[in-house]
Amino acid sequence: MKKVQYSITAIVLFCLSAVQTMAQGATKEINYEGLKIIFKKTPKEVVTASLFIKGGTANITEANQGIEQLAMNLALNGGTSSMNKDDFAAKADKLGTSFSSTAAKDYSRMTMTCLNDKWTDSWAMFTDAIFHPAMDENEFTVLKNQMISAAKQQESDPDTYLRRMAAQSLFGGTDYAKIPSGTAESLGKISLADTRAYYAKLAGKKKCFLVVVGNIDEQDLLNKIKNTLAKLPEGSAAKIPSARKVGGPKATIKDRDLATNYIIGNMNAPKYNSGDGPLFEFAMSILYDRYFVELRTKRSLSYAPAAFYSNNTIQQPTAALYISTIDPKQSLQVMTDIINDIKKNGFTDKEVQDKKKQYLTDYYMTNEASSFQAGQLGFCEASGDWRLFEKINSTIPLVKTADLNTTFRKYMKAIDWSYLGKQDKVSKEDFKQLAPDEVKPPVSNLKKTKKQ
Repeated sequence: MKKVQYSITAIVLFCLSAVQTMAQGATKEINYEGLKIIFKKTPKEVVTASLFIKGGTANITEANQGIEQLAMNLALNGGTSSMNKDDFAAKADKLGTSFSSTAAKDYSRMTMTCLNDKWTDSWAMFTDAIFHPAMDENEFTVLKNQMISAAKQQESDPDTYLRRMAAQSLFGGTDYAKIPSGTAESLGKISLADTRAYYAKLAGKKKCFLVVVGNIDEQDLLNKIKNTLAKLPEGSAAKIPSARKVGGPKATIKDRDLATNYIIGNMNAPKYNSGDGPLFEFAMSILYDRYFVELRTKRSLSYAPAAFYSNNTIQQPTAALYISTIDPKQSLQVMTDIINDIKKNGFTDKEVQDKKKQYLTDYYMTNEASSFQAGQLGFCEASGDWRLFEKINSTIPLVKTADLNTTFRKYMKAIDWSYLGKQDKVSKEDFKQLAPDEVKPPVSNLKKTKKQ
């Protein structure tokens, strides 16, 4: 039995080492005629090119929420001045090339993914769409209606509604309270003229950067950029979205007759590009495991409890606690008991060591595809430095339990709770707060693991 265990351990370590080596591929930063380029050469036969536009929710107003996403969707999927939508789509299908766009809180992204041997034709289509979108009235109407329909569906989804409640509670009045994909109301008021005017001023070298991941020649890439993206206007520097920290204990309760009740709690967390960022993300992944074991496996309080580091708001990340449950009172008590227990007793050396192997393997396996690597490199650059992506594999193995415990305690303070569900199931007093660091945490009931 021991030989089998040793063999499994050896395989895990070998795979981890191989994945780390692969992730350390040659990535470099190039400044070409004022445009920042992050180029990662990989042996894969799939190439991803993403043009990132910084600013995110700082670029839009409450009245035109969704306009940046709508403009990019129309540019990449509505045909060009030389090729209508159907011909453009048919050519993309023939090449096996995909085009997509995403608007987030801090930046937007226009992306092309193709096979290595279709790189030249695909790049030509990508840049043609960026520079010469057709912006056709009929295609605009179709895409706008699709986004309105999606917005209405999201507004009726309890999980989405809860997260928007939480964002308003924490970030209300700041840029981070805006919805990049828009609301049904805001999208309904956007015209094609508005979209054309917005898109014309969207991209500029001062607030854009390009990420390319794939097995292509660097000089070939630069030659292609010379005749395309290098001609982008200088533009203006990106705005930084405004945000707000959790100011103190808070609970927002929204009554809704649902089969289950939805709860999310937010706490302040470190920025990803700070020394505490990756360490805190690692700590939250262990908290996730504890929540799963205690809230789901032992107590059957929820099918999918969660705790995670939410860094999609770069200027003010949060530590998020989540659960959907028919017993909110007990769930809230146990969720805070678990954190108080960690604050008092810390994580164990064993769970830290076990999590290192899983964490790094999951991190790199998730980012194995060129599109995911491009996305993560872009996120890290928007967070302050693309090199953060490749520092993880050298940072996490050196994590010490004592440092992890110190970082966890540092940020586990006031919780901003949001609740969506039956109001008669809870009271304000049920939304527990964490014990102050200088006060001994209350006796927890974590040993009472009998299923309810």
